[in-house]
Amino acid sequence: MPSDQSTWLIAVPQDGDSEGLFQELAPKLASQAKLPLRDLAQLPIPSFKVGRLQPPILPLRRLMVQGQTGTLDSLIGLSEDLTKLDGTFTATVAKAVDTLRNLLNNDPAKLAQNVLVDERPVDSYIMSEWRWNESRYPVQRSLRELVDGLTEEMTSIDNALKNKVTNYNQVKGSLTQMQRKKTGNLSVRSLVDLVTVDDFVQDSEYLETVLVAVPKNLIKEWLNSYERLTAMVVPRSAKELLADDEFALYSVVIFKRIHDDFVQKCRERKFIVRDFVFSEEDMERERQELETTNATERELWTDLLQSARINFSESYQLLVHIKVIRLFVESVLRYGLPSHYIGVAIKPDPKTAKKVFNVLQAQFAYLGPRSNPAHKRAPKKSNAPTEDFVGEYQSVLDQEFFDFVMYEVPWIVY
Repeated sequence: MPSDQSTWLIAVPQDGDSEGLFQELAPKLASQAKLPLRDLAQLPIPSFKVGRLQPPILPLRRLMVQGQTGTLDSLIGLSEDLTKLDGTFTATVAKAVDTLRNLLNNDPAKLAQNVLVDERPVDSYIMSEWRWNESRYPVQRSLRELVDGLTEEMTSIDNALKNKVTNYNQVKGSLTQMQRKKTGNLSVRSLVDLVTVDDFVQDSEYLETVLVAVPKNLIKEWLNSYERLTAMVVPRSAKELLADDEFALYSVVIFKRIHDDFVQKCRERKFIVRDFVFSEEDMERERQELETTNATERELWTDLLQSARINFSESYQLLVHIKVIRLFVESVLRYGLPSHYIGVAIKPDPKTAKKVFNVLQAQFAYLGPRSNPAHKRAPKKSNAPTEDFVGEYQSVLDQEFFDFVMYEVPWIVY
């Protein structure tokens, strides 16, 4: 049973009129499974070049029995590659969605406005007269060339998005760190814009002003002891500048020569000396750095949002194209040539997905003798070559098979 959280792409041999099959299937799905017509669409499958395979050709199961494997090696190898690529393509699409979701703070409404394919909702891309993009992927090329081209495009999209996400995260991390310094308590937050030049002794050869964050429960102890923490502390020089819920920030004047000793004594009493030297130039530089980083983050956010939108649209189209190639390759292996197959796309309702699947099984049960179901295995023979063959293509034999070919496009955007 396929997932009820995906769009089903189905292929069967074109034994007759494709329009006739669709017209026959649609009312059955509507009456027996309550599937709306909008959730059912034709999916044209091109007749790709299959390399050195020439008709007539037997289905894979019968070729296994007869040990005729040579002409199918390349196609089965491609099928195995496509299985891996399908997962890679799906993961790349999911990364684009996750990027958009993170940029939009997990807002479903905003996500729906940005997760589009060619500026259309995702559903309508497949369910509204989907066509193979012949201008970008000519079907005259070999299957291997088409797959390699699609893979190259997807890899480029994935790498480009990774680079943009990395750049954005670096700037976002720097901005977050800067902002955190402005929002913490007085023991850690930036003091830029909190103190002024009047809070400091200026241009003195011997004296300096030190800023100390004192826990509120130690303020009385601080006031009673700061003058005696070390020698050469200016009496009655402590002045409260600011306070928050946890700390009070005091300035105190000391002689420069005892700075390190004073810091050590404060540490022993759990008074936190802030490493801060008043400088108009440094403060202005910090303000400018924050403004520049904030502006850069906004620019990169906008650029990444636009890139993720484009990358999603492109990667989703590539994913559907690779699925269609999988449908074709599996159909050739299952049913043989000539390579004329009918495709159908279905978006099942989770509540009625089982009924939809049952209708499909009944509709295409006639394909059973021609298909290659998982429970049918090539008969064992005593000769070693046949045993080696079965082992080589065990992954093909172990797949879950229906009488029709089906692959799924997961609803990764929800």
